[in-house]
Amino acid sequence: MPQPAPRRPSRPATEGQRVFSDAGGLLWNARFTGNGGGAVEFSCITDARQSVRAIAMDASLTMAEITDETLRAWLRDAPRIGRLT
Repeated sequence: MPQPAPRRPSRPATEGQRVFSDAGGLLWNARFTGNGGGAVEFSCITDARQSVRAIAMDASLTMAEITDETLRAWLRDAPRIGRLT
């Protein structure tokens, strides 16, 4: 009987993204977008009703070097991305 193929994770972790919590306790994923950065995109993990947000940012730092407090400040400043009408 053949062995089943090992299961791959659906979203592999990368160096360009990180999970953190906001002041209210919601978990957010922060990731650099574009080649070499350009913006940080925030998506809420614990509440899908939250809008995705993004803020222009130079990616000279890695996610590991950015503190949670800095990510919270960027999240507060990042405008919500909505539908274009």
